[in-house]
This record gives sequence, structure tokens and C-alpha cells, in this order.
Amino acid sequence: MAQKSTIYKVELSVSDMDRHYYETHKLTVAKHPSETDERMMLRLVAFSLNAHEQLELTKGLSTDDEPDIWQKSLSNELELWVTLGLPSEKVVRQSCGKANKVIVYSYGGKTAEVWWDKVKNNTTRFDNLHVINFADTDTRALEQLASRTMKLQVNIQDGDVMVSADENVVYLTPIKWKDTVR
Repeated sequence: MAQKSTIYKVELSVSDMDRHYYETHKLTVAKHPSETDERMMLRLVAFSLNAHEQLELTKGLSTDDEPDIWQKSLSNELELWVTLGLPSEKVVRQSCGKANKVIVYSYGGKTAEVWWDKVKNNTTRFDNLHVINFADTDTRALEQLASRTMKLQVNIQDGDVMVSADENVVYLTPIKWKDTVR
């Protein structure tokens, strides 16, 4: 019998000083049985970094043809496609063809570095692609904040991210591996 997703209730307060975005989002997060707490928490950080009233968590791991997070325009065009992990070159190429802006948030330490060395030369033609890496130590610390009901405060300033839950605080420094100035 197939395992069901675990449901998490999240109150996510985002204070993004870089974009002047200040909002609280009430989210229901379905954590796929194969998804780790580390990855789920990174999804919430990715959501925070791109927070917008039309941003949505998708079915993610449950579906092959959807990103982890997306933002669609009122006319249903894909404005933003956010993927976590280490997607294949084919997935990156297809994503860049579907959305105006694609962001890959990679993590996993040395494995992520090997992945990027392998795919980076084939991504130079994509002006709409951004690749941002998180250090292994940062994301492992982040998973310690996971609980079925969470009140998270995410502060973003000068590109750095601070995530707090109760008295626990985790600092993350996103590293831009590929960034396009638009």
C-alpha cells in the first residue's frame, strides 16, 4: 500500500528587506513520503525568497512535469518556476522553455558541486536561469526546525537569510552559481 503525504501547517512570516516584501502566509505543506525534512524546509526558504501573492507550492515530488513552486500570471502564463535539488540538463532545458524565470536551488554539498560542474557549460544559453546553492551545513541545521505545526519567521537582508522558529535560529547564505541581470 502506498504511503500518504504528511501534512504540515505553516505560518510563514516573511520580512524581505531586499525586495521590501512583508507578509504572512498560511501554508499547508504536503511532505511526500520520500521527501526529507531538510528538503521540505528548503522549499519553505525558497518560497520565502520568492514570496508573492500569486506564488504557490505545487505537488512537487508527486508530479514529474511540475516544479516545487511556481507563480502564474492572471492569464495562466508561467512567470516563475522554482526547482530544488539537482535536476538533469533535460529538465533545466524544458523548464527554461516553459517559464519566464527559472530558479534552481541546489543543495547537498560536494554532490551539488559535482552536478554543477557537469551541467554549467550547457546552461550558458539560458538567460532566464538562476542557480543558487545552499551549503550542506546550513540546510542540515534547517531541518532541525521542522515540526508538524510551525510558526516560522524568515528575514532576508543583503541576500542573507535568517529563519527562526521559537528560540531556534538558522542562518543561510545563498551562493549564486548562475545569475542573470535583468
